[in-house]
Amino acid sequence: MRHDEAAAEATGRDETTVPLRRRKAHIRESNEAHLLACAEAVFAERGLDGASTAMIAERAGLPKANLHYYFPTKLALYRRVLDDLFEEWHHAAGSFEADDDPVEAIGGYVRAKMALSRRRPLGSKVWANEIIQGAEHMQDILSQRVKPWFDTRVKVIDGWIARGLLAPIDAHALMYLIWATTQHYADFDAQIRALSGKRAFTQKAFDEKTEQVVQFVIRACGAVSPHAKR
Repeated sequence: MRHDEAAAEATGRDETTVPLRRRKAHIRESNEAHLLACAEAVFAERGLDGASTAMIAERAGLPKANLHYYFPTKLALYRRVLDDLFEEWHHAAGSFEADDDPVEAIGGYVRAKMALSRRRPLGSKVWANEIIQGAEHMQDILSQRVKPWFDTRVKVIDGWIARGLLAPIDAHALMYLIWATTQHYADFDAQIRALSGKRAFTQKAFDEKTEQVVQFVIRACGAVSPHAKR
């Protein structure tokens, strides 16, 4: 008996079922991702109250029963969309620690937020609409997840200020500035198109706009590389 077969026998696991389980898991993940993307679009267009699971199922091209197999209620699906958005935005700030070069860290964060605004504009609208409506359905996300993370970023910024690497600014105001500027390109894209006289940014034009925003934010906070201080 081979070692892997012996191990399977010892654990009571049939190795022939593993590929099947993996395929099922992959199918589930794929279906959930598809439903979440369709829900994100419908919630962005209709809001929570105006959306229905029937609309989302129709957008997904699936029977309504299939949707409820994965998400039992509309609110559960809505909450999952919000959770997923937070995780993406949280991941975007991965390089934002006290030991990081503030120019690189802030620039990287702005670029990541701009990229998310281009890649998930509908998700940004869902988040913004929920906040505008009073954040009734995400108070726990704000208090238990966003605020602890936000407080650590404020501490990092204050540390850079204390070391003379940033101008003496309000760290909260800097974060709000970054959020407002980057998310503007998602939440108010219709206004941007109307004022610019363009249907949409090409990727090259958006990349150029991103670098302009990066330089604007860096100048606004007076960011200085630690290497420049030596």
